[in-house]
Amino acid sequence: NRWIIDPIDGTLNFLNGIPHFAISIGYEEKGEIVCGLIFDPIKDEIFFAEKGSGAFFNNARIRVTKKNKLKNSVLLTGGPKFNSPIKNNIFQEYINVSNLTEAPIRKFGSAALGMSYVAAGRFDGYWEWELNYWDIAAGIIILKEAGGYVDFMEPGAKNSLKKNVIATNSMIHEELQGALMKKNIE
Repeated sequence: NRWIIDPIDGTLNFLNGIPHFAISIGYEEKGEIVCGLIFDPIKDEIFFAEKGSGAFFNNARIRVTKKNKLKNSVLLTGGPKFNSPIKNNIFQEYINVSNLTEAPIRKFGSAALGMSYVAAGRFDGYWEWELNYWDIAAGIIILKEAGGYVDFMEPGAKNSLKKNVIATNSMIHEELQGALMKKNIE
């Protein structure tokens, strides 16, 4: 069992005075995140969940959206990092996915808040490559308890601290994953 803590998710935002960052705390038992909390101190917003008890935003129950088409979805992503060896692939992926949606893809700079926003129905899906596990640990349980689906796009690296995540309302998951994986195969 272990606590997985990110004291400032969205560090670059924080360092540059951009008011979009969070504190993220997850608790893992036997390899599964069973509770998590994400706090945005600027907006005074707290997202939290415990396995089997639902997900909450400032003490009100939250659920993912019910959109079932990628074309009508509002998506969020992040990256790439400056020194990423797959930087150009990530840019191409952004272009490919943006050609499948009517709304422009958003990018805010905090993975923890990105997953929370999908859980709260603010976005329909989120994906990002080369994250640290502590960036998304708490968001995993919050999204699952809100009815969403989280998957990792890295065959054979289940226990890795580096994660490539796709998080959705579950209804657009296959379509978004197909668009992302198609890019990686080509």
